[in-house]
Amino acid sequence: MTKRTNISSGSKWEPLLGYSRAVVAGNTVYVSGTVGALPDGSVPDGPYAQAVQALSIIKDALAQAGTDLSNVVRTRVFMTDMNHFDAVAKAHGEVFGDIRPATTIVEVSRLVDAAFLVEIEAVALL
Repeated sequence: MTKRTNISSGSKWEPLLGYSRAVVAGNTVYVSGTVGALPDGSVPDGPYAQAVQALSIIKDALAQAGTDLSNVVRTRVFMTDMNHFDAVAKAHGEVFGDIRPATTIVEVSRLVDAAFLVEIEAVALL
């Protein structure tokens, strides 16, 4: 059986919903969909700032798992408005421009809170 390790960010939502910020299974790290909420629960203004914060949270989860952003092989980006594409693409490109993971971008009708404009998930190798 493959070893599994759950990684928590300490979010109040993790125990409520029954999920982990990330799960390490074998040599793969799966990072849950991550919004750009700040530690105090507030939400940065605008899609770029939210994407930057979400990517920072993903970076921290990967570090806890023993890897880093350079080992990301897949991202999925969910946006509430495709008109935010340029701002979100800028943030994603600043992090992954040289790494170039497989990426999917999807417009969704809403995220869990109307203040959230973008949610990003990632898959990385150890």
